[in-house]
Amino acid sequence: MKKLIPQEVIENKIYLIRGHKVMLDKDLASLYGVETKNLNLQVRRNSKRFPRDFMFQVTKEENLRLQIATSSYGGRRYLPYVFTEQGVAMLSSVLNSERAIEVNITIMRAFVRLREILLAHKDLAAKIAALELKYKNHDMKFSEYDKHITAIFEAIKRLMAPSPEPPKRRIGFRPAR
Repeated sequence: MKKLIPQEVIENKIYLIRGHKVMLDKDLASLYGVETKNLNLQVRRNSKRFPRDFMFQVTKEENLRLQIATSSYGGRRYLPYVFTEQGVAMLSSVLNSERAIEVNITIMRAFVRLREILLAHKDLAAKIAALELKYKNHDMKFSEYDKHITAIFEAIKRLMAPSPEPPKRRIGFRPAR
């Protein structure tokens, strides 16, 4: 089976909303090669297959954060739906094409890879915390060696810390009325 879409492209389309890793309906439709309205129509026709923990509609605030344009003059008229990993898996039973199956396999692998990365990150953080505790609990005076180790711990912590969100630009922003 040839690879349709690089896994990195799919990983960049996975967002964290309400504590869930999700994909937007428009991104999924694009990957599957169908129109967003047709994807959502198939989901509505099979609504029993998509409980709230499989898919949900984003709020206006979440929509603004994702910077998805909605417009009454073309474009999206409704807030987008997002699908969790289980919802994406369920889509393969609703969209029954060869492309949908291949894309679904790639998406599932991307979700698994992200889960592995997060798990490795947590394991590394726990190991660093244990090492740091070990060095802090010693009653001996700090040597130059200990100062260097402390500096390394601080540098690693800064690298592992989530990057702060950039300030939002408000140029030309008009609140909705």
